[in-house]
Amino acid sequence: MKAAAAPVIRPALTPSLRRAVVVAVLAAALPLLLHLPGTVGMGIGAVALVSGWSALRKPLPLALRLLLVVVITGAVLVGFGFRVGRDAGSALMLSMLVLKLSELREFDDAKRVVAYALFAPFAAFLQDQGPITLGLGLLAAMGVLLAMGRLAEAPAAPRPLQREIPGLLRSLALATPLALVGFWLFPRLPTPLWGLPENAVARTGLSESMAPGDWIDLLANDRPAFRVRFDGPTPPSDTLYWRGPVLTRFDGREWTRNEWLGGFPAPALPSAPSTGGVAYTLTLEPTDRRYVFALESPAGWSPELELGFDATLRSRTPLRALSQHRLRALPPEPYEPMLDRGLRQSFLRLPDDYNPRTLQRAREWRDAAVDDRAYIQRVLEWFNAEHAYSISAPPLGRHTADEFLFDTQEGFCEHFSSAFVILMRGAGIPSRVVTGYTGGVPNRVGGYWVVRQMDAHAWSEVWLDGEGWVRVDPTAAVAPERIYDTLDDLAGEADFGRALRPMFDIGDSLREAWNNFVVRYDALRQAELLQNLGWRGAGMAQVGQAFVIAAGIALGLTLLVLMWPPKGERDPLLHAWRGFLRRWAKRGMEKHPDETAEAFLERLRSGASTPSTADDAGALVRRFIAQRYAPANAHTDQERAALIEALKRHRPR
Repeated sequence: MKAAAAPVIRPALTPSLRRAVVVAVLAAALPLLLHLPGTVGMGIGAVALVSGWSALRKPLPLALRLLLVVVITGAVLVGFGFRVGRDAGSALMLSMLVLKLSELREFDDAKRVVAYALFAPFAAFLQDQGPITLGLGLLAAMGVLLAMGRLAEAPAAPRPLQREIPGLLRSLALATPLALVGFWLFPRLPTPLWGLPENAVARTGLSESMAPGDWIDLLANDRPAFRVRFDGPTPPSDTLYWRGPVLTRFDGREWTRNEWLGGFPAPALPSAPSTGGVAYTLTLEPTDRRYVFALESPAGWSPELELGFDATLRSRTPLRALSQHRLRALPPEPYEPMLDRGLRQSFLRLPDDYNPRTLQRAREWRDAAVDDRAYIQRVLEWFNAEHAYSISAPPLGRHTADEFLFDTQEGFCEHFSSAFVILMRGAGIPSRVVTGYTGGVPNRVGGYWVVRQMDAHAWSEVWLDGEGWVRVDPTAAVAPERIYDTLDDLAGEADFGRALRPMFDIGDSLREAWNNFVVRYDALRQAELLQNLGWRGAGMAQVGQAFVIAAGIALGLTLLVLMWPPKGERDPLLHAWRGFLRRWAKRGMEKHPDETAEAFLERLRSGASTPSTADDAGALVRRFIAQRYAPANAHTDQERAALIEALKRHRPR
């Protein structure tokens, strides 16, 4: 008869193990949590704190856990507009991870939740590959590895943290050479086999729609939208218009792109000479959209970009990663002097039964004007005389232009550009809203310009017969300092801001260097690296050979370090014991290699010069035997430290 298998005894989940697991999971969740939308991130963060408390104190009831699952899932879906994509999926997985802490009861639960936590730091790199995210990810990985190590050693009590961290850091240091070789020399394909997962919601920034008041949050966002490095002197501030989405369809409140117009060919811009103009390098942050915010009248773009019917540059693929583009800008000139009949009607169309006062004013003033330019000038003078710039403008009702122009008479670029285009179309002048960015902030440390989300701007374009499309910025007619002034111009108003400026410049310069040397390291950069090292004509096969050689060297060095005999005794107790024995050996009482500590103790008693010396030495030997050969954790750290100090102080007499 076959004997029954012995039952598997699971270690108990002690309070110290619970703390290690909770800290590891929360540390793993932090890098991804920081990149979620504000309300979603705050909600998941609150659930994480409640679940962490539950894991340490008292498990939540099943009904409450189910309710939290429903609530947090609904909150994530609402926060992402019920569109499931990369970010929404990551947020849902993160919410399930922190909720998993609330049912932490058994040892196996701890192992599962720690293993599950590893996904969160890696998902954070889908959002950002910056040094801060990397640092938080490394800390999270260390926390998870520490928790896994303690779970693997259970049921033994965990060692003190100050004794675990050096070993973990040593392991990371040993893995670093091979990791660096993999990053720099592992063959990179010019076109990846796969890309980042599709995202259902584009990142923060300009969208393809605009309504008065929509940009309040954007105008308070100081995150970089892109960085620009000019080859020569910086152009004048009033020419730094970075062109983005062009909006032509108006429904009475909101301006949007007209997808039907996308089928029209790109306009013929002024001929671009091979040299001249403003040459610059544009480094765009990821947006998940296709717009390349180039200066007006672009030239010299690469085949990866294309010019749309609205004279805006677009990438042929969504910009889901950091991208860099070499461009030139020619002096702005009117373009497209001949306008297609269908396009002309599209640029004149307005919805019925909206803004009657504005349209009446447009007809009256146009009839009284000599030509279109005179009418435009009169409108701009009206804006300057009776309207004010304010980002705290009151909300508008059904007739947005009427209420802004005749009642509130204050607003910002969305209000001015929208009302101006309505006035133009009401007077029979083809026009459209152009969105993008203006100006920027010079970084004196890095020698480039930073254009932030808060530099977002909307202006207008009008089509004049015999000339073509001409830029008109109605906001600049009211508050040019809000458009053209740089941080240098405004810094004089606040000494505190001027004092902090170098710190911000240094921080952003470090990020730009990280982007150039790490984030943008691709197959082309890899080939350039090998060529600089003397490996001419490096193709995929040569890169593979370099990787194999370098990886072999890195592994060899790692093995050499692992096999190298340690210098001296690493255990502090054994180190103190060796010193104790050396001092007795100098007095003629040497411990033989094959002699046990008990046998040495007997000889010590007979060979000591005085009974007190023998008693002191004997007590130390007995304490050492008890510490060295007792079961694990039979003695406290304080007892061990006291014995080490006593062994060091003892002197034979």
